[in-house]
Amino acid sequence: MLIVKLRPSMQSPPSGQELQLNGQGEEQPNFDPEKDAARIETAIKTKGVDEQTITDVLTKRTYNQRREIAFAYERRAKKDMISALKGALSGSLETVILGLMKSTAQYDASEIKASIKGLGTDEESLIEIVCSRSNAELMEIKRVYKELFKKDLEKDVCGDTSGDFAKLLLALVEAKRAEPSSVIDYQKIDEDARALFEAGVKRKGTDVKCWISIMSERSVPHLQKVFERYKSYSPYDMQESIRKEVKGDLEMSFLTLVQCFENRQLYFANRLQDAMKSKGAKEKVLTRIMVSRCEVDLKKIRQEFKAHHGKSLYQTIAEHTKGDYQRALLNLCGGDD
Repeated sequence: MLIVKLRPSMQSPPSGQELQLNGQGEEQPNFDPEKDAARIETAIKTKGVDEQTITDVLTKRTYNQRREIAFAYERRAKKDMISALKGALSGSLETVILGLMKSTAQYDASEIKASIKGLGTDEESLIEIVCSRSNAELMEIKRVYKELFKKDLEKDVCGDTSGDFAKLLLALVEAKRAEPSSVIDYQKIDEDARALFEAGVKRKGTDVKCWISIMSERSVPHLQKVFERYKSYSPYDMQESIRKEVKGDLEMSFLTLVQCFENRQLYFANRLQDAMKSKGAKEKVLTRIMVSRCEVDLKKIRQEFKAHHGKSLYQTIAEHTKGDYQRALLNLCGGDD
């Protein structure tokens, strides 16, 4: 059971990420962890469990505030709050609340672990996390993964995947991506664009190794310019080229990378829309994106969602979910755009 949650080494989001709570970016004013802990203790003890209070307290606080509540709860109740919540809640709501009790990096690390343990791999989850996270995020995930599971993320990812797909994931997890530079190297942009074309569309078969090295080692602003330049060599843009050249998990991985290089928040907005296309919702995807991005870039994701899907994320969640689970997600979403 994974409850190594409340040590001082648990860190707030890596620098460079704006802290955003409920899409607003503010910590709860007049925050009183003792009072919150008392409310949660009462809610858990109530006959039938008062899920609404638990939801409202924990989804309207930042991760650091939730930690303080957990410390206060432990002092009061003489037991671990996460274990108590686990016993009191169930289903989708439990998944959201327990997810929120982890830091962003701990949550991502746990989701990766869940996607590769047991029989068969949940490639979709693995691809979404590994291919959409920045260098800084991946380095923090690796550190936390080792701390939580006493294993190297690289080894686990490699042990569970194969072929070019494994090579791409490994190259990304190694986090060797160059940092953005203030100097724009037009020659390098041209060389990379031509190399991507010659390794793919121009020849029979695909030199995947070349694609992997360029897409895992170059900085994001550089790659954005490379994809623009690429169009002057290839009759297809980068995403179309990927669809023509590779298939399966590799195709999905490269597409995720390119979509995130071009606009990471739009990638998440589209994933959310896709998760809520049919009558219900793909709760796994919905929960993971809402929990993992709520203190990172959810406000921008909301803006992209509204701009591209003509309806607010808030309204869409309201239509496709119900009960306490809906309440939790709407609280995380913050506002209606």
